[in-house]
Amino acid sequence: MQFRKLGTSDLEVSVITFGAWAAGGWMWGSTERSSSIKAIRAAYDLGVTSIDTAPIYGQGTSEEIVGEAIKELPREKIQILTKFGMRWNLAKGDFAFSSKDNKGNPIDIYKYAGKESIIKEVEDSLKRLKTDYIDLYQIHWPDPTTPIQETFEAVADLIQQGKVRYAGVCNYNAAQMKEAEEYVEIISNQIPYSMVNRGIEEETIPYCIANEKAILAYSPLERGLLSGKMTAGQKFAEGDHRAVLKYFTDDSILKTNAFLAKIKPIADEKNATLAQLVLLWTYNRPGITIALAGARNADQAIQNAHSMDFQLSSNESLFIDQALNELEL
Repeated sequence: MQFRKLGTSDLEVSVITFGAWAAGGWMWGSTERSSSIKAIRAAYDLGVTSIDTAPIYGQGTSEEIVGEAIKELPREKIQILTKFGMRWNLAKGDFAFSSKDNKGNPIDIYKYAGKESIIKEVEDSLKRLKTDYIDLYQIHWPDPTTPIQETFEAVADLIQQGKVRYAGVCNYNAAQMKEAEEYVEIISNQIPYSMVNRGIEEETIPYCIANEKAILAYSPLERGLLSGKMTAGQKFAEGDHRAVLKYFTDDSILKTNAFLAKIKPIADEKNATLAQLVLLWTYNRPGITIALAGARNADQAIQNAHSMDFQLSSNESLFIDQALNELEL
């Protein structure tokens, strides 16, 4: 496994970081705790020491699973990345959307990053994670109802108290990152990036490179679309959010699979899977620090970790880029 520092900090994280959204079950149809715990531990055994989670993932379920998975592992060798600012149990802030929890009960989700909410959230997360500090604490989504100053002065206080080591953001644009930096050092931005979703190359990546900020690419496999395992007419479990996303229409799946067929010979030559090739491409892109890869079971976690076993030549990268330029979704 390779490790990279986040920004100018001394926080080193594994280039493949375990993404624990799906482990929480919420918006993925269901969760199986024992399988998720085994996945995290299998990834750790292969050097994936960094885990990204959030309270909203299963309304605490994902953080609980992470806490259970790491409780017998050496804490100093694990990097916990979690978030704040999405409330399902407080109707305050910017209404995001309505959903259902893992039991099928209706819930309303709000983006809220007020000081008093952050203080509560960090204590709840520490309890669920069974730890006394969080390595990277990230605002989950921008909250237009709360001044950025209030939010990040609160995070700065948590750093002074030792409950948080470093501050990061998620889904922030360059201007929001610059403003947040006035109140606390921001070392990273976690943002969606994949072969079929490259919008951040226009502004966010150049800003982060120029200002030495890390980019944590989430959904690098585009929620499974780029695994090569999707087919037209794909059926999703009840509650799986992918059923209504544009990337998972029959037309999109067919076009994506045609692209994947073009690059599959590169994977075959390396005895790699398509998913491994996609991850390899992702964390070697300019400005991308790490790739967050989710896994529902140990086999998937092991496959993700082994993407580090391969390398891409400049000619192979060029071929992939040319094939991507011809893909229109």
